[in-house]
Amino acid sequence: MPHNVRHRTGILLIVLAGLLAPPNSRAQAADAPVKSFTMVRTAEPPVIDGHLDDAVWATAAVISDLHQLDPSEFSEPSERTEVYILYDNDALYLGARMWTDDSERITANTMRQGAAIGNDDQFVLILDPYNSQRDGYQFQVNPNGVRYDGIFVGPSIMQWNWDGIWDAVTSRDDSGWTAELVIPFKTLSFNPETDTWGINFGRRAQSRNERMAWVSRNRQQTPSISGRATGITDINQGVGLDLIPSASITQRKDFQTSNSDSNLEPSLDVFYKLTPSLSGSLTVNTDFSATEVDDRQVNLTRFGLFFPEKRDFFLQDADAFEFGGIGSLQNFSFLSKTLEQNARPFFSRRIGLGANGQPVDINYGAKLSGRAGPWTLGALTIRQDKVDDIEATDLFVGRAALNVLAESSVGIIVTDGDPRKNLDNTLQGVDFRYLNTRLPGGKTVQAEAWYQQTDTPGLIGDDAAYGMRVRVPSSTGLRFGAGLKEVQQNFNPALGYINRAGIRDYTFELGWLQRYPSTSRIRNLTSLMGYERVELISGTLQSETLDGRILSISNQSGDDLRILFTASKEILLEPFVIWNPDPSSGDTPVVIPPGEYTYSTPGFNVELTGRRKLSGGLTYRKGGFYDGDIENIDAEMTWTPTSQWRLFWSYSYNGIELPQGDFDLRLARLGLDHIFSNRLSWVNLIQYDNDSQSIGFNSRLHWIPQAGREAFIVLNHAMTDIDRDGDFTSVNSDLTVKFSYTYRF
Repeated sequence: MPHNVRHRTGILLIVLAGLLAPPNSRAQAADAPVKSFTMVRTAEPPVIDGHLDDAVWATAAVISDLHQLDPSEFSEPSERTEVYILYDNDALYLGARMWTDDSERITANTMRQGAAIGNDDQFVLILDPYNSQRDGYQFQVNPNGVRYDGIFVGPSIMQWNWDGIWDAVTSRDDSGWTAELVIPFKTLSFNPETDTWGINFGRRAQSRNERMAWVSRNRQQTPSISGRATGITDINQGVGLDLIPSASITQRKDFQTSNSDSNLEPSLDVFYKLTPSLSGSLTVNTDFSATEVDDRQVNLTRFGLFFPEKRDFFLQDADAFEFGGIGSLQNFSFLSKTLEQNARPFFSRRIGLGANGQPVDINYGAKLSGRAGPWTLGALTIRQDKVDDIEATDLFVGRAALNVLAESSVGIIVTDGDPRKNLDNTLQGVDFRYLNTRLPGGKTVQAEAWYQQTDTPGLIGDDAAYGMRVRVPSSTGLRFGAGLKEVQQNFNPALGYINRAGIRDYTFELGWLQRYPSTSRIRNLTSLMGYERVELISGTLQSETLDGRILSISNQSGDDLRILFTASKEILLEPFVIWNPDPSSGDTPVVIPPGEYTYSTPGFNVELTGRRKLSGGLTYRKGGFYDGDIENIDAEMTWTPTSQWRLFWSYSYNGIELPQGDFDLRLARLGLDHIFSNRLSWVNLIQYDNDSQSIGFNSRLHWIPQAGREAFIVLNHAMTDIDRDGDFTSVNSDLTVKFSYTYRF
């Protein structure tokens, strides 16, 4: 290892070692007393109808001492909130009354069930059934009764793709709005021997851009920052068995060959709680026909893109397989999110999808996930069907993490199998994740260190990857982070994600956030800068980026104005084909020759808060690009005239002028949603890009008669301009009807 690399690595290790020391007595003494209350058991469950006039609510435990979380933490909130809590053998019941001095100010633009409601008024519940202060659940509901939920991936990171079975009903009147929630204990994992749960409540009043909380620290609400609900006894998880049969009928047509076919695909998912805190699942003939389509992306780099997972089977319990914080932390600045994902040991999109994104049948699969004492466990085995010249493959992922210290963990991961090659492949890794949310002044420190190694026939040596990172993600004042990642040339995670190999990746981020009182026109003033240097392991620079928000101003409504600047250096050791048009277009490829390229690109960004009926954003950049120039426009607009209609439009333009040739890339998306009710929605999306000269249309009718039961009608249709003469012709289409039903025992 070169001396300079050893030096920088040594510094990071020293900093990390210092941070891993137990919190000092001053930090512990700074903790505020823990809020708590005693749960009340009810002999008769309340009627969940969105009204708190049921007599049993008069016996409930009542929480009313919420404080302001934002803009001024611990100040008196501008509006009153009361929360009522009951439970019986089968479920937890909550009633929440959100008063307001002007009911016309209630913001509730979202009505589609399952959609994000971050721009609406909302009530929030956080549960930590193990009282571990490390993981748990978050439940949200808006005034339209739209539910949104997620699980905590560790003490502070949310995984919003979890989909639990629970219900909520809301109502509105001249004095505010009311929510009633019922959360079956069958939906949760918990230790029945523990009578104390971690719990927290929150509220968002969007018209005032104000958040409220029962318990908070550093403007955060997490399992490690919560109150306690005591006296929870004799609750029933049932047999712990969920059976989810489903069936889909698909009609496909290939317009180029005039061939069409149809097929009926039954499938079955089984979930069983082996213990109250450890679940097993089985899937047979897994069906992904109702999954949302990927958003198209523009790639102007030499390296691959990252597309997130969208399939429910893999999203459920995804937190059990997270490793080393890779990809789970957002950068302060605009540094590459794809490089953040680099060297991820397990990336579920490698399963059931080919190299070009085409579906590959999964015959069956089994999963184990949950907790056993201080351990968090995850194991997944899949039998993937034969496709083209790739034989049917058995795939395995195993993950175990042990709780250590107050909020930290140490773990291992193992993968086996290669879904895209007829070769053996294994990976082993170990990681340590440190968290301390109890430092003086409400500060938080996060740190990770990990090591992985792969074994692939024909690749000998240089098959490891390792990384470490330290972050202080303060919500006010100074924030910073630093990290190092090395990915050796033969490191080959066949079930993971790799963007670059044979490199060392150094990152450093520094920022300052100043908050202002609600009497000021300005809410926040921010300056953030990120630096990333990627070197070949030989020491040669590959790329270097200085990127940041020189100045970011947010007003009290939540609108943002940002001044942007990016300085880049790229070293090409071989020609880079940046644009390779279809030969039928008559255009010639644009190839950037080897060399060293230094350029900068200033710009600005404007964002209008999503609570408005008309919202959106615009980013404009113009400056250098390799040995030429670039003009970039990214614009989007969302119009929600009523909660039942939503029009979305986005447009991305990159105009490139290089000595080797000029070209432009355009990507447009148009969405139109009609929400009949919070149980029935019709969502439509059209995407076009001039690189492939293709148009894709996706239409999804989604009916949720009740949580755990749903039906889809999904239409996909693709068109392309084969001759590039402006005349688009149909290529293929498919129509799917799917229904699934959950039986709980």
